[in-house]
Amino acid sequence: MKLFPLKVSTPSSPIDSLRDDTKFASTKIAIFQYLTVGVFLFLITGFWELQVQNEDVYNQRAEKNRIKAVPILAPRGKILDREGRVIVDNQPTFSLILSRENLREEHLKPIAEGLNLDYAELVERLKRFRNRPRYEPIVIKEQLTPAELAFVEAHRDSETFPEMELIVAQRRLYPKNGFAAHLIGYVGEVSEAELNTTEFVRFNPGDIIGKTGIERQYNDVLMGIDGQRQVVVDNRGIQREVLAIKDAVPGKNLQLTIDLDLQAVAELAMEGKRGGVIALDPRNGEVLAMVSRPTFDPNRFAGRIRPEDWREIMENPERPLLNRTIQAQFAPGSTFKPIMALAGLESGVVDDHFTATCPGGATFYGRYFKCHKKSGHGRVDLHRALVQSCDVFFYTLGNRLGIDTIARYAEMVGFGKKTGIDLPHEAEGLVPSSQWKLRTFREKWFAGETISVSIGQGALTVTPIQLAYAIGGIATGGVWIRPHLVKDRGPSEPARRADINVESAAKIVNGMWGVVNEGGTAAASRLPGIDFSGKTGTAQLASNTVLKGSKLGQTMKDNAWFVGFAPREPEIVVVALYEGGEHGSWAAPIVRDIIKAYFDKKARKAEGKQLLATTGINR
Repeated sequence: MKLFPLKVSTPSSPIDSLRDDTKFASTKIAIFQYLTVGVFLFLITGFWELQVQNEDVYNQRAEKNRIKAVPILAPRGKILDREGRVIVDNQPTFSLILSRENLREEHLKPIAEGLNLDYAELVERLKRFRNRPRYEPIVIKEQLTPAELAFVEAHRDSETFPEMELIVAQRRLYPKNGFAAHLIGYVGEVSEAELNTTEFVRFNPGDIIGKTGIERQYNDVLMGIDGQRQVVVDNRGIQREVLAIKDAVPGKNLQLTIDLDLQAVAELAMEGKRGGVIALDPRNGEVLAMVSRPTFDPNRFAGRIRPEDWREIMENPERPLLNRTIQAQFAPGSTFKPIMALAGLESGVVDDHFTATCPGGATFYGRYFKCHKKSGHGRVDLHRALVQSCDVFFYTLGNRLGIDTIARYAEMVGFGKKTGIDLPHEAEGLVPSSQWKLRTFREKWFAGETISVSIGQGALTVTPIQLAYAIGGIATGGVWIRPHLVKDRGPSEPARRADINVESAAKIVNGMWGVVNEGGTAAASRLPGIDFSGKTGTAQLASNTVLKGSKLGQTMKDNAWFVGFAPREPEIVVVALYEGGEHGSWAAPIVRDIIKAYFDKKARKAEGKQLLATTGINR
């Protein structure tokens, strides 16, 4: 048996244990030292960035904590008439802004109650600004009442609601009763949808912009540049000192071509009616008056319209926001006959010997078409056909011309396209043709369809401003100047001209003169001493045969049109659309009154000048 030696471990000595403890302690100390150095280096780096590398950045941030910028809102420019009389002005009011740097959520409800605001709408409004810098204030209430002002004054300088700040704002002041509302338009807060368009991309939430009419078309001219007041506030947001003031730059005034006197006459003439009136000077394109009915009160929009007011307007079946002078597209009825006469004369289809016999109607392509005079007009030439507005004559003329020739001359005078007036959202109207029908309905044009178009019915539609523009151009011998509303900002492009035979234009003017002065369809509107010419028009909304005796017949009455001008070489052209007026002769007095007012004013001015001249001589 082999024996192996037994190994016995001996305990370490006290010296070895001490060495191990010292080694462990040294490791801990080294780790602590490294950590200390790391923290120190981190602090040094932060201090370097804060005090040296980005000193200006952090100084500005610190400054914002104690310096608050309060906006000084720039007033919009005034809108004046052609003689410098004020149409749209501003009035100083108090608005309340909230400083979001000091805003507390629990303050919103009592603030909403004190200012008669809807709490949910206030919260929603604040959400719109969540992506904007916190130092930008938010206007939450405009045109504060005395009671609301008292609430703000009692709380804004205390620790209760330090986020509230009063500023003076210039609220838009529009004429009462919707006077000139459609041409002027209104201002309002820029919407989120508008902020996403190129037109308003440079604006911010809460900015007030022109929404419609002149206010929108010339927004950049009318808008000023906001100023700023820098104040020192304490840690509770309470103002302690005013540091600097940068004054606001007011917007520029805008002088219109509108004559307030003619505008007032036109407004009065359309009172209680539905439709539109446009008066312009065909020699330079200046719009002298523009009225659309029904109207609206733009003062309700100035700033932020209440949801219930907006809902009421949008749900109104009368569509009060529609500017009927540039947007209503209706069949022109017999006011289209001067254009038919132009097409006939210029194409050679009509001459001095061309006549048609009217027994009260005529048959074309198997269908009987009535004349408005049941007993008929007998044998008529072009002049008498215009004076008496004989439908059969123009049925016959249209049948000979064909739809494409009619369309060519209709487009030549400006139908089927925008006039280019300096207002947003102008409508184009429609001129039917064989190509239009093929493109739109994939069907060919039937000759029988031309008969209705020949008297301004069928698919043909125009706006009042297009009709005024067209007739003005014919009466001036084939010169069309783009209509405009702002004085000294006329069309930059040259007048559009067409090679119209002078004799053709004269024959049409003579026929329209006869409508008023030779016992024609507007004889009752004759103006003694004024060379007044015109043309009536009655346009169906649907077949009178279908509507007769039905409930729709009571609401869908024929539209009444009248286009008039004076003198023979016109200084003024006026178009009236009277929706549901039934007969063009009912629209004629509207035009007559405006033209009379124009020449009465012209006579007064001449008398005034003569009196001044006489007085000067006597002196």
